[in-house]
Amino acid sequence: MKIVVLEADSVGRDVSYDAMKRFGEVVCYDSTPNDKILERIQDADIVIPNKCLITGQILVQAPKVKLIAESATGYNNIDVDYCHANGIAVTNVSGYSTDAVAQHTFALLLSLNNHMAYYSDYVNSAAYSQQASFTNVSNIFLDLAGKTMGIIGLGAIGKKVAEIATAFGMKVIYHSVSGHAQDVSYACVSFEEILKKSDVLSIHTPLTEKTRGLINKAALKQMKNTAVLINVARGPIVVEKDLVEALNEGQIAAAGLDVFETEPLPETSPLLGIQDKDKLLLTPHIAWGSYEARSNLIQEGVLNIQSFLDGGDRNRV
Repeated sequence: MKIVVLEADSVGRDVSYDAMKRFGEVVCYDSTPNDKILERIQDADIVIPNKCLITGQILVQAPKVKLIAESATGYNNIDVDYCHANGIAVTNVSGYSTDAVAQHTFALLLSLNNHMAYYSDYVNSAAYSQQASFTNVSNIFLDLAGKTMGIIGLGAIGKKVAEIATAFGMKVIYHSVSGHAQDVSYACVSFEEILKKSDVLSIHTPLTEKTRGLINKAALKQMKNTAVLINVARGPIVVEKDLVEALNEGQIAAAGLDVFETEPLPETSPLLGIQDKDKLLLTPHIAWGSYEARSNLIQEGVLNIQSFLDGGDRNRV
């Protein structure tokens, strides 16, 4: 059996696919451009993509493929309808990075709220060494305790964020895009209410037709001018040009983004032209990527393959 890993670099080369060798030959490519996908999977039995587009037009020319084991939660890069119609199993991995994403949510929030880059630069510039006072509180920051954390999407990650926010002494409210309230101690509120009441608005909902462009100009205008927006979910949920305008005009105080409308972020992105860069913290889609989470991702993939070979349907989509 031949297993082809198309995008090993997306998971990191410090974690190993060696556990898959018990199933057969494992061929790892650092990355795979679209025009090389067919060539690389043509004689494969199992394909492991991350973002590569696995279309029906490609699969019809790769008749040996029996399983596509997506090394991510989202699988919209795979033509699932073709797979179902042609007896190709598709699996994904979920829940492997809950702790990492929640942790990164607060890394962004704390860095923005406490102006960590500003104060670090102040010390490193030697300005601190030259001042008379032992301290410098010129860039005002606030206690999180007593503030309202608004969470859009109370899935596993949203719940973890809510737990951490509660530990900070924050009040938690949430909005369900689907309209289904959960049996939790947090208040489920309307979209308009979460915009108006949140001191921190954190997005943890999937990208759907309902959530695409959800945080747009009209939404941002309803937020507090002291509010912080965090998006570690999916880039297209936030309209980037509207966010930049809101930050430039002081409609909200700051934003932390780990995901973008287009990835990698284009050099022409409006996000890179913001007037006050201290208001915007950007990271390159790494919230999911702690060492432990990436190790879990591969191990879950191994378990998915084993289940498939044993006739099971673990994480089948």
